[in-house]
Amino acid sequence: MTRSRTNNDFGQGFYTGESYDQAISFVSGFERSSLYFIDFDPSRLTCKEYKVDQDWMLTIAYYRGTLGAYSEHPLIRKLISQSRACDYIVAPIADNRMFRIIDSFISGEITDEQCKHCLAATNLGSQYIFIREKAVRNLTLLEKTYISASERNHYLHLRADDARLGDDKVKLAKIQYRGKGHYIDEILK
Repeated sequence: MTRSRTNNDFGQGFYTGESYDQAISFVSGFERSSLYFIDFDPSRLTCKEYKVDQDWMLTIAYYRGTLGAYSEHPLIRKLISQSRACDYIVAPIADNRMFRIIDSFISGEITDEQCKHCLAATNLGSQYIFIREKAVRNLTLLEKTYISASERNHYLHLRADDARLGDDKVKLAKIQYRGKGHYIDEILK
């Protein structure tokens, strides 16, 4: 697992999605896109599951390297320890658009409640992150499929439409939850 980048949502690991549409939307911007269909046997493996909440937001901010002085806070150290005390993780995806929202929370522009509801409005589905070698050994490659140019274009347009709709939902969530929740400096005193 040491070959992957360290600044992904949950650090180093083998990242996969849960559906064809989800996966193709992430790779459709590349000219020679392909997808792999994988089967996974979770038996005898430990899993850490996340939902859109404060722990998830802070863990992603840590791994993406934006917590700064907060990265050594006892709460953050505990969250990072928990994120590595398993074989694989199941968590909501935080694409770059969602990460900008998390960054607004970390920089003190919005509260945790505003952030959580903004992120929930941009639901991209879940990701599976295999962080231990024994978890990767429980994967079976079923098929590799290439994506045609017309299919790539179709999914690029869908993703752009979804992004516009998500941006509108984020604006509404920021307004609706203004003044609710806590700022980062209140949480990590």
